[in-house]
Amino acid sequence: MRPALTLLALPVCLLALTAAAPAPIAGRWQTDDGKAIVAVAPCGNAMCAKIERFLVPEPRGGARDDKNPDKALRTRPLLGVQILSNLKAEGSAWKGRGYSPEDGRSFNATVTANGAKLNVRGCVAVFCRTVVWTRTK
Repeated sequence: MRPALTLLALPVCLLALTAAAPAPIAGRWQTDDGKAIVAVAPCGNAMCAKIERFLVPEPRGGARDDKNPDKALRTRPLLGVQILSNLKAEGSAWKGRGYSPEDGRSFNATVTANGAKLNVRGCVAVFCRTVVWTRTK
């Protein structure tokens, strides 16, 4: 009985070895519009991204999450806000959720790294947009 179990487990092991793991995405990335540096790091059993620093002057008192659909969050500072969450490896990409403070929308996120570039694709229903962030120090 044991040899049959071993033979059945073999194809599963081979499948696991041949599955393409996504490229690592941890690090600091400059957003496509050049306005901010975003830090991508592990958070629990997933990856997340937070606004680490602004590269443009902030308004007096700091930038606020004033477009957030939750009125209680509209006065929170944008610095440190998590904009990508629960990113988990799926095939050759990282998939999770995203948040755009510029318009207060949440979206399904797909993230892929290609050398010094990070492709961040956001989709709401059938409408998608991809931005490219650049690795920075």
